Amino acid sequence: MGKTNLLEKAKNIARAIKRNIFILFLAYKDPRVPWYAKLFSALVVAYAFSPIDLIPDFIPILGYLDDLILVPLGITLALKMIPPFVIEEYRMKAEEISKNGKPKNWITGTLFIMIWTLAALWLANLGYKFIKR
Repeated sequence: MGKTNLLEKAKNIARAIKRNIFILFLAYKDPRVPWYAKLFSALVVAYAFSPIDLIPDFIPILGYLDDLILVPLGITLALKMIPPFVIEEYRMKAEEISKNGKPKNWITGTLFIMIWTLAALWLANLGYKFIKR
């Protein structure tokens, strides 16, 4: 019974995070939301919907830290910046959207691919210079 309760609790937390991402997705377009909250919300939503993580999941422990810590922290901070009446207005709409699946943000995914590619090229260049000595 303990495992089932823990699993159900984890599922509820995951659903809440997913719903809050969609609230941010809808709210960052609202003119009643301050510009800094729009900007921060847009960044959180883009990262959460991105098919590529800043820290790849295959890296032990660190790979999942962004999913377990950074995304929920970003969501929490963004929701605190948005007026409560805006959040309440988009709560029902967010529930409908979350049932249909999340949109992918390929622009952000491409940006992360470019960052990793540049980092790999930079490291390869350093390695080449080191070997050439």
